[in-house]
Amino acid sequence: MPKYWIAVASRNHVGRGIQGGYAQVCHGKCGPLQRMKAGDLLIYYSPTEVFGEKTPCRRFTALGIVSEKDPYLFQMSEDFIPWRRDVTFLPSREAPIEPLLDHLSFIPDKRRWGFPFRRGCFTIPESDFHLIREAMGVKKDGC
Repeated sequence: MPKYWIAVASRNHVGRGIQGGYAQVCHGKCGPLQRMKAGDLLIYYSPTEVFGEKTPCRRFTALGIVSEKDPYLFQMSEDFIPWRRDVTFLPSREAPIEPLLDHLSFIPDKRRWGFPFRRGCFTIPESDFHLIREAMGVKKDGC
């Protein structure tokens, strides 16, 4: 059985991952990527449009399937070498979180709905995954 993951990153960083076919989580940490297994499903949530800026996005911005390849280091700059994992991203549309808040079980306190996302990368129940998947326009047989 696959696990279902949420990763948190700005929309512009998610776009880079989609183009490159990889996931990078928690500022380049390896641990969460190692816990993922081939065939697991990953959804990105983007709280902001651009990393380091405050313009809100508040959308689920990508959905993909984790590959068999193990996490690997990638040198982005002289002093930043994050871990990555290959992901096959599926065609999808972005989905705002607000219409889903009352239905997502991984958000127990709807008044503080942003709190779970502070973890950066975490698993969610299959039922929550399917709610988000449907909102993103991805057919069940697509993943």
